[in-house]
Parts: sequence; structure tokens; C-alpha cells
Amino acid sequence: MRPSGSAAALALGLLALALSLHLAGYDATAALGSLWQGAFGSWYALTSATLVRSVPLIIIGLGIALAFRGGALNIGAEGQFYAGAIAATWVGLHVAGHPAPVAIASVWAAAVLAGMAWVAVPILLKLRFGVLEVISTLLLNFVAEALVSLVVQGPLQERQHIYPQSDSIAPAARLPLLPGSRLHAGFALALLAALVLWYLFARTHWGFKLRAVGAGARAAEITGRIDARRITAVALLGSGGLAGLAGGVEVSGVSYALFQNLSPGYGFTAIAVALLARLHPLSVVATGILFGALEAGAGAMQRDAGVPAVAVYVVESVVILVVLLVDVDRREATAGRKARAMRLPA
Repeated sequence: MRPSGSAAALALGLLALALSLHLAGYDATAALGSLWQGAFGSWYALTSATLVRSVPLIIIGLGIALAFRGGALNIGAEGQFYAGAIAATWVGLHVAGHPAPVAIASVWAAAVLAGMAWVAVPILLKLRFGVLEVISTLLLNFVAEALVSLVVQGPLQERQHIYPQSDSIAPAARLPLLPGSRLHAGFALALLAALVLWYLFARTHWGFKLRAVGAGARAAEITGRIDARRITAVALLGSGGLAGLAGGVEVSGVSYALFQNLSPGYGFTAIAVALLARLHPLSVVATGILFGALEAGAGAMQRDAGVPAVAVYVVESVVILVVLLVDVDRREATAGRKARAMRLPA
């Protein structure tokens, strides 16, 4: 989708939100004003709310783009995020006394490995038994949420055993913050990951194979030079690793502890982020910030205008629907052109 198309999708989403608020009896103008103020109304709102919320969306969105580009539908980023958060918390509780670079690197490495391990199960099921990864990754989301509930009331529960959460991780494992804000170094990591993934997609031989498999796995295999199953498996592993990393970054940069509902649904929202960006890594940064702004503005809208924060889901839903409809229309138009070029009926 072109930038103008994405802007149109967003405009339609906001229009739908305004209409819904009006029909529900709310002051739509005041609500949208609060939404804007909460997202971009001040330097603090931009850095400490919008950009902070955009970090996990960008990192997970990059992982979703990687999997989708390789022809795999990873719907389990939410579970991989939680797996990474659990591992990051456990490591973060045991790195006191280590230098900060070592502690942070250890936390992130554990998060990546946990995310990859969590998605390894669907990969094995797909390769060995042909189980669709859409189903297996989705179901593992529920397992991960249950696992978080188990560990924060068991082995990782805080020392007083009162609250269902872990102790705070060691100070050495916490990310540095931008002075005067809550924006942490994870934002720079997200930008770096986007650049690396863009280079991988656009400038490497492996990226060409990935795009070929995503366009048509069977056709790619017929060439005899591409192992589509291996490419898809590696893409899924990378996707899970990025989602796990997002969980580690959230623990080391924002919450400093593990608790239930650590994610407000980052793994699912990131699917919309990746789709709206057309799976382009650099565009994922822009759409991640956009959805981060919606998440940040939703809180302000609820606080200042009394509108439930879930109303923002109207915008996200409309944006996704518009993107999907435009994509279907584009595919049909492309198929029609090819059919006419071959002098076959469309």
C-alpha cells in the first residue's frame, strides 16, 4: 500500500471512531483532542508514552514481517513475547554485580533464545506432521499466558509472596533512559533492527530466497536451488527471536519486573503494524509509532474525556480492513493484467 493509501486508511479509522463516539453519546471532538494530546501534545507525551509503547510494536512487527515474507503466518508473537519476558526476568534477577553491558546483553540473549525456543515447537510440528503454524502458534499464546500466571505465583514470585509478580530485576540489567523521559535504549535497538532487516531483505542473497519462498514456495523449490522448508523455518525462528527480544526489552526498559498482563496485546497489534507497513522493515517503524500513538492517546482519552480506551480498537480494526481490502483488490488487478497479457479470460 502506498503512503497515501495508509493515510487514507488511518483517516477512515479516525472517522469511524468519531462517528462511533457521537452515536454512543460522547463528545467526539473532545475525545479526539484528548487522543492527540495524549500522543503528541507535549515532548513528554511523545517520548514517554508514544515512543515507549511503539518499541515492542516495532520489534514484534519486524518479526511478523520476517515470518510473513518467508511464507509463514506467525500468529503467536504474544506467546513468544511472554516467553522472552519470563527468561529475561529470571536472568535479570541473577546478574547483580555484573557490569551493565554484560547484564543487559545476558537479559536480551535469554529473551531471544526463549522466543526462538517457543516457536520451535510449531516449526517441528509443521515439518514433521504438517500442522499449520497458524493454529499451533495461536494456541501457544494461551499456554504462555498460563505459564506467566504460574511462575509469578511460584518460582518467580516476589519475596513477600503477597503479589502475583516477580521482584525487580537488578539495576545493572535496566536500560538507560533519555534524560527527562521514560524513553529507553530499546528504541535505538528497534531502529537498528529495522535497518538490519531492511538490508537483509533488499541486499542479500538470503533475502532474495526469502522473498521467492514468500511469493511461492512450490515455484521456488522447482528451481532446485532453494530449500523452501529451511527458509521458512529460519524465518519463523527469527520471528520468534524478535518477539522474545521485545519481551526482554519491555522488562529491562519499562516494567523491571514480570507480572500478568504485562502485554496489552502487543503480539496481536503488531500484526496490524506489519500489514499496514506492507512488511517493509522501515515502514514498520512508522506504523509502529502510529499504533504506539493510538495506544498512548487511548489512555489520555479515557482519563480526560471518559471514553473507554478500547474505543481505539475501532481505528485499528478499520485500518486493518482497509489494508486487506486494498490488498485483495490489488491482487485481483494484477491477476487480471496477467490474464489479459496471456490472452486468457480473467
